[in-house]
Amino acid sequence: MPATVLVHGGAHGAWCWEPTLPVLKGDVLAVDLPPKSIRGGEGRNDPTPDLNRLTLGDNVDSVLRDADAAGLDRFVLAGHSLGGLTIAELARRAPERVQHLVFISCMIPPEGGSSIEALPEALQGVARDALSVNREGSRDPVPGLDEETVRYMFCNDMDETSTRFVLDHIGVEAPGPLAEAVTRKGIPPELPKTFVKLLRDQSLPPEHQDLLIEHLRESPGGSVEVVTIDAGHDAMISQPAKLGSVLNRIAAEAP
Repeated sequence: MPATVLVHGGAHGAWCWEPTLPVLKGDVLAVDLPPKSIRGGEGRNDPTPDLNRLTLGDNVDSVLRDADAAGLDRFVLAGHSLGGLTIAELARRAPERVQHLVFISCMIPPEGGSSIEALPEALQGVARDALSVNREGSRDPVPGLDEETVRYMFCNDMDETSTRFVLDHIGVEAPGPLAEAVTRKGIPPELPKTFVKLLRDQSLPPEHQDLLIEHLRESPGGSVEVVTIDAGHDAMISQPAKLGSVLNRIAAEAP
């Protein structure tokens, strides 16, 4: 069975995959995107000097370095939420490394558009505020990600223990990739792609996920398998067995 590399979403880190890791078969690598110091530790709300300079390309380079360090040549590449930008860009730059792309309720902008444009309208203002405040060097968490918002966006299907796990680890996010225009040209149309649609997602509601799936189908083309899970946005925490089953099946079938 091929290895699986897991890429977290915005304000998250490799920590978010902890409940799912015991379910997964084969070699698995959960990565922290840069800057790694904000990924769940004590400094998770402390922007580092390079936070505002990081790009999507920096994320891709970091994932490839971590995969190389782990001795992984080819792998199933799964991303969650904002991590969809990183996995698509990696597959575009290094398609020979990727056996299957898995988008778990992921941000998929229209071709040539930015992640902000792919957000539900209600969240676009929050994202623009976050971009502005972080570029000004604020030491506050990304605006909007107070406890009430975190509970609503990520924890609506969790018990209090799992919710506290999220609240105790979630942090700030590098603002740059949110505003980058992206392309998926270069991803082979024949590369297998799966979108995991989360039916109780309050960050990217199911009907909005349908729009993102269409973006994926339009560029670079090719078919997209859609799998549904009755879960909120952080399914790797609230429904690890169900998500793990999907990832295990994809890895077992990977070419």
